[in-house]
Amino acid sequence: MRSFCRNTRELALASLVAGVSFVAPATAPAQTGALPQTPPPAIITIKDAVTSPLQIPTAVAVTGVGDPLLAPVPGTAASTPADPAACAPATCDPPPSVWSKVPPPITFPRLGAFFILPTGPGYYSFKDVLFGEYREKPPVYPWPPFCLDVVPFFDNNFRYLDDPNNTQFDWVDPIKRIHVGDNWLLSLGGEERIRFSDEIGSRLSGKNNVFEAERTRLYGDLWFRDLFRLYVEYEDVESFSEQLPPSPTDINKSDLLNFFIDVKVFELNGQPAYVRGGRQELNFGSQRLVSQTDFPNSPRNFDGIKGFWHSDKVEVDAFWTRPVVINPDDFDSENDKATFAGLWTKFRPTKTQSVDLYYLYLDNATPIATPATAPAGRRGFDVDTFGARYVGDYNHLVWDFEGMYQFGQHTFQSTSAGAATTGVGLHFAELPFNPIFWIYYDYASGSHDPGHGDYGTFNQLFPNGHNYFGWTDLVGRQNIDDLNFQTWFFPTKWIAMGAQYHILRLDAAKDALYNAAGAVERVDPTGKAGTDVGNVITGVVNFHLSMHSDLMLQYSRFDSGSFIKNTGPGLSPDFFYLQYTFRW
Repeated sequence: MRSFCRNTRELALASLVAGVSFVAPATAPAQTGALPQTPPPAIITIKDAVTSPLQIPTAVAVTGVGDPLLAPVPGTAASTPADPAACAPATCDPPPSVWSKVPPPITFPRLGAFFILPTGPGYYSFKDVLFGEYREKPPVYPWPPFCLDVVPFFDNNFRYLDDPNNTQFDWVDPIKRIHVGDNWLLSLGGEERIRFSDEIGSRLSGKNNVFEAERTRLYGDLWFRDLFRLYVEYEDVESFSEQLPPSPTDINKSDLLNFFIDVKVFELNGQPAYVRGGRQELNFGSQRLVSQTDFPNSPRNFDGIKGFWHSDKVEVDAFWTRPVVINPDDFDSENDKATFAGLWTKFRPTKTQSVDLYYLYLDNATPIATPATAPAGRRGFDVDTFGARYVGDYNHLVWDFEGMYQFGQHTFQSTSAGAATTGVGLHFAELPFNPIFWIYYDYASGSHDPGHGDYGTFNQLFPNGHNYFGWTDLVGRQNIDDLNFQTWFFPTKWIAMGAQYHILRLDAAKDALYNAAGAVERVDPTGKAGTDVGNVITGVVNFHLSMHSDLMLQYSRFDSGSFIKNTGPGLSPDFFYLQYTFRW
């Protein structure tokens, strides 16, 4: 009842926001790159747009999109009619519209062991089946279908609504890309997510944990031409009936997930460059090191600045931030003792291949416990990370290679650590079910003689911890060897199924087993417990019910090895998750 009442208040608030009127002048002076000077209505309201067709600028056209995991989001567009005195109509191409780059086109990054979406004729959602909407090709995706990918809401893309030839319509269209006069653009949206969790032997504690987690998100995205952007995203996150103490990400009441401004600073080769300042989510590459990490109830975010320039072939992002610390019952605040900064570059030689080169720096002055015999000096750490990734597909072959090296200072020790990923596979688009098969080896170094010599435990920084090492969150990218086999397939175009099998071993017997959050799960300082962590088998199925709705089921079993059995209760926990997501 408490949740129902709270959601009712939020829906009422959203309805109030949706009823706000925006006054627009009947005429506006012509501007270079502006929309056609057709007189807009004197008042544009979201409420009116629900019951009448939304006025769309007639001269803006957007290309379609296929697989959002492979190709850039649609963005090229026609624009205002050309000056007939400037050239002959048969030879003159109109200049691009300013709205064709708002928001800037992005390419959804590929996670490890990615799948490739089906194409061709068929039903692309359960709603298509119910209404008999047999499509000749995939629909346009404003966000990635299936709730298995991690993409911030501020990268949602509804530019296809500006295409006068668009034939894809939806009930949320009136609150997306609301053109106010010639210079302003507003979009509204959000998400409601509910997850039922049944964890047997949760967190290797020997106790069961059955609970429900709920997440509400609401956002507003306001642009002034392509020059300025204000983005605000609210979240309310709660967990109910947990038998164990809630994890740090389970509860976060009434807070700001994102609150930033973008300012255009220049254009290079026709593509805008922006500086973003404020609270924001960060996602880069495979998200093995930097991710908002969507599976936890409250996503990760940062306070700081980021500069970025993206083109069809090249992307450059530079940032300086402080991690945000969740306060369950109050507004979140940044960790003023930690600095996270970096430079991330991406080059796409083809639409299906990507090369990432990056440098990341983390400095944390929070004291770390050290032996009494340790020499005097700093008790925090700093770590520099250099890395590279090459990921893609060609014909039937798919691949994912990534290497990382770290150096720096960890309390009184120098750091020398590394991690590597090697993944190869085969994709058979011509076969039934569109299957893809992967074999992976993941390695992250540990400290073989803790407290002596160099500190060798790899620091996983801020990863998407759930999507790797078996989806149990019991294992992180630190002191681990993981040989795993994975497959994805589509029984129909609207059902994605996956299976994984992981063989997990410690890299260094005297170092710890670290979980997805980077905390110590189990440790034997003598090393006598061995390195056999265990095996994990995981199955996932995602039903794409409609453009807005996904239903996901996950089951994982962790069969403990000798290391787990020799360092505490010899548990083999089971995890079952049922999650419903509604985006709008």
